[in-house]
Amino acid sequence: MTVTYSNKVANARLGGFSQLLLRWKGSIYKLLYKEFCIFLVLFFTLSSVYRYMLQENQKRYFEKLAMYCNKYAELIPVSFVLGFYVTLVVSRWWSQYESLPWPDRLMHLVACNVHGADERGRLLRRTLMRYANLSALLILRSVSTAVYKRFPTMDHVVEAGFMTPAERRKFDGLRSPHNKFWVPCVWFANLAAQAKAEGRILDNVSLQLILNDLNNFRSCCSMLYSYDWVSIPLVYTQVVTVAVYSFFLACLIGRQFLDPAQGYPGHDMDLYIPVFTLLQFFFYAGWLKVAEQLINPFGEDDDDFEANWCVDRNLQVSLMGVDEMYRDLPPLEHDVYWDDISPCPPYTGASLVHHKASFQGSTFDVSIPAQEMEFQRLDHISEEAERCSSPSIAGTSDGSLTPPLLLSPLAVPPAGRGGPSRPRSLLTMLAAATLPPTAPDRRGWSSAPQTPVPRRTQPSLPPPPPRARRCGCAVSHSDGLIAPLGTGQRSKHDAQVNGSCHVDMSTL
Repeated sequence: MTVTYSNKVANARLGGFSQLLLRWKGSIYKLLYKEFCIFLVLFFTLSSVYRYMLQENQKRYFEKLAMYCNKYAELIPVSFVLGFYVTLVVSRWWSQYESLPWPDRLMHLVACNVHGADERGRLLRRTLMRYANLSALLILRSVSTAVYKRFPTMDHVVEAGFMTPAERRKFDGLRSPHNKFWVPCVWFANLAAQAKAEGRILDNVSLQLILNDLNNFRSCCSMLYSYDWVSIPLVYTQVVTVAVYSFFLACLIGRQFLDPAQGYPGHDMDLYIPVFTLLQFFFYAGWLKVAEQLINPFGEDDDDFEANWCVDRNLQVSLMGVDEMYRDLPPLEHDVYWDDISPCPPYTGASLVHHKASFQGSTFDVSIPAQEMEFQRLDHISEEAERCSSPSIAGTSDGSLTPPLLLSPLAVPPAGRGGPSRPRSLLTMLAAATLPPTAPDRRGWSSAPQTPVPRRTQPSLPPPPPRARRCGCAVSHSDGLIAPLGTGQRSKHDAQVNGSCHVDMSTL
């Protein structure tokens, strides 16, 4: 019988798990106490022989043997081997539970798609579900000792009402050396096809739904048969068992308390009860017993599956669903929330503390000052300002754009207005020379900066002639260096070009 304690640990509180330690049924104490008592008896027997029966030279030899066993017992990988084995067993145990055949879905499909409120329709539905439960019973009595003890022969199956005498004769007439748990599933499929031919099942889609769920039901039965047939490899089980028992056989000698007068390392105290060795035995041997109990959950242990209960429940529920509840509906009425757009079921006084407001999101708790919650208008940069501050664009014959190295009106402050002209830094001039061109003024054109064309991809073409501009500088167009003109040079320059900027191309 499965031991359920879920209600005891529903709430985490002080001493919640400690209360479970006092239970006997399904506990590790009930599972391990015999092995634990045997280990204690053997340990104290060896301790008594060492203390009171051996001579001095024999004691010295026993002490050497004890230290040898204690040293090399730790080389046995008990934790690794046992941990992996128990993990495999627990995974297999839960998969077997998920493979238990439950006829509920099949019951719903039969009740909805096999029509007829007369005696024939009722007989078809009940027989279909009886065949499904018979298949589950045959596989359970093949893998579960508890179910087999309840139905040891096929006569007991017939007497229990799962099979009629005529079906028994037909079942025995099928000569097959294999397990015949699948035979009722074939009967189910044949009877469903007959119901379709009689018009009890309206269309092929309904028949296909029923047969698909029958296949799933039969697959669960096959999985139970496979789990019972193919176990965890015996060699692995033997390795784990030998590792655990050999480790504690070595502990019987190696964990003995030796004479402190001999001065052996780690034997400064002389105790009689090996507390930590007993705890180690409790954990490791208990771990092995857990695997031993879960490796086949269809036995008669405390935590094995209730296979007989499954047989009773499935038969009663499935027959009720397709017979008594066939087309049985309560009257349709307006619910109490018919006119309520936001229904909320009431709370009792004990459950009122669990009423919580709906969670909206973590940012709904963020507070923002009122003056910072108003939308702010962004300042727009005019097209004309960008065009004035950006260099011109010179086109090339292949369609690429080459930004010419021209001097912006804001590049060098004019001389004679507040002091002498000051040259801008080299990096500033280079940055100004590689600014992206301004987009042409057309409708719908964005004023965002355009991606600059890399200098290494520009063709080697002569620069375009610079525009005439009055400024006080000379430019070397090969590297973009800017040098201010002196007073005399500026006068000569103004006289020659009538206020235009002189570009010196021969300074390099």
